[in-house]
Amino acid sequence: MKLTLIIRQGKTQLIGQLKELPGVLTQGSTVAEVKENIHDALALYLEDMRADDSDSNGANIIAQEELEFA
Repeated sequence: MKLTLIIRQGKTQLIGQLKELPGVLTQGSTVAEVKENIHDALALYLEDMRADDSDSNGANIIAQEELEFA
């Protein structure tokens, strides 16, 4: 799966955001740092989404399986 990283200049640092997942944000002093940090931000986002899913009571779920994207 390919995701698009958008980097903008903030007041004091660069701000990185994934276009396809606007809730995934990070910051850094350099473009390289933002690129490195976005991986951590995405991992935390996905971990949080999994935790939210396991907290639900499972109502109306008809199937659930893990998928791997290259």
